[in-house]
Amino acid sequence: MICADELGPVIPRTFPPAPAWSPDGHRIKAELDYSRGPEKTWVYGGLRPADGTTVTMTASSRNSVFYQRFLQLIEDANPDGEIWIVTDNLSSHNSVSTRAWLEDHPRIHHAFIPVGACWLNLQEGWWRIFRKTALAGRSFANRDDIEYATTLATDQLNARANPWIWGRPTPPTRLLRRRYVYTV
Repeated sequence: MICADELGPVIPRTFPPAPAWSPDGHRIKAELDYSRGPEKTWVYGGLRPADGTTVTMTASSRNSVFYQRFLQLIEDANPDGEIWIVTDNLSSHNSVSTRAWLEDHPRIHHAFIPVGACWLNLQEGWWRIFRKTALAGRSFANRDDIEYATTLATDQLNARANPWIWGRPTPPTRLLRRRYVYTV
């Protein structure tokens, strides 16, 4: 079983320089860049909950072509047995071209989660960890930087991967509790 989802768009953006003074004594001014440029990047991810490893891929769009490339990566990473993909019911996941591609790959099956229940997909929890590792506090100049950060973070997270269990872990039991004795 693989939990799959898309994250994005991650946007390369240039930020103005830090407030300072130029060598000739003037304050440095720069235009703010709040636009969503044409270089949006989507990150596809597939988590295998049995051992906690993940396959990621960056793409310039969220469409059927890139989704099929991502499914091919998942199939290559899982060489034997049937593969069940747990994902949301996005149009690219259920398009005619994707269904035709799946007919040529009979090992892969889809299980769509209900609308409004994204919390059922364990990949959403992994995205939180991924964002903190790869994206938080960083600015990217171009798509290559985003792809490099994605690859590096995925490798680091896969190196310390553990099986994923749905739900909150049980709190540890306290063996020694303080006992108070009151005397009158």
